[in-house]
Amino acid sequence: MTIALYILITLGTFAVMEVVTWLTHKFVMHGFLWYLHADHHQPKYPHPFEKNDLFFVIFAIPSIALFYFGIRPALNFLFFIGLGILFYGIAYFLIHDVLIHQRFKWFKNTKNSYLIGLRKAHKVHHKHLDKHQGECFGMLFVPKKYHTQYKQ
Repeated sequence: MTIALYILITLGTFAVMEVVTWLTHKFVMHGFLWYLHADHHQPKYPHPFEKNDLFFVIFAIPSIALFYFGIRPALNFLFFIGLGILFYGIAYFLIHDVLIHQRFKWFKNTKNSYLIGLRKAHKVHHKHLDKHQGECFGMLFVPKKYHTQYKQ
């Protein structure tokens, strides 16, 4: 396989992970695993970690397995699928935990309309404190109306 194909596999996996995240967030986190996600919807959670943080581990397991099988017996496409999942996990952490929830104060004063739109869409998602009637389940691709509100 060529390097260009490996890059396409990695980028394609990254894009597919947004769909997987949306589906998982809507039907799993707001469904049968709500008990792990519920504390995330409560205002001012008193601990530095939430039960919701276990989803990072759940999503890391397939990535780690793909890295393992992606180098045996030689480097193959599975490694690059795992890499796409890893890159999405890093982006998710930076957007969700750093930018939106300010668990780390790194991007506190952004004026970027796209990033402000992501934050606004997530606030709309969090206005519901229970698992029903949610909206805006995506992370990186949210409805355009949230971005256009903040054009400068």
